[in-house]
Amino acid sequence: MSEYAPLITSAELGRRLGLSRRTISLYAKRGWITPAITTPGGQYRWRYDDVLAEMRKLAEERRKRQ
Repeated sequence: MSEYAPLITSAELGRRLGLSRRTISLYAKRGWITPAITTPGGQYRWRYDDVLAEMRKLAEERRKRQ
C-alpha cells in the first residue's frame, strides 16, 4: 500500500469494483473500507490498492466464520 498511489473518487472506485458510489459510501460508513482522505466537503478519496487489500481481508474473515 503506497502513500504515493493516486487518489480516486468514490465514483471511480465504484467503477473499478463494479459497485455503486452509494455502496462505496455505505461500506465506508460501516467501517469496512477506509478512505485515504476525506475532503473538507465530506467527499472520500481512495487508494485503489488499499481498498482491495481491505476487501480481501474482509472476505477472508467471513470465510473463516462460515
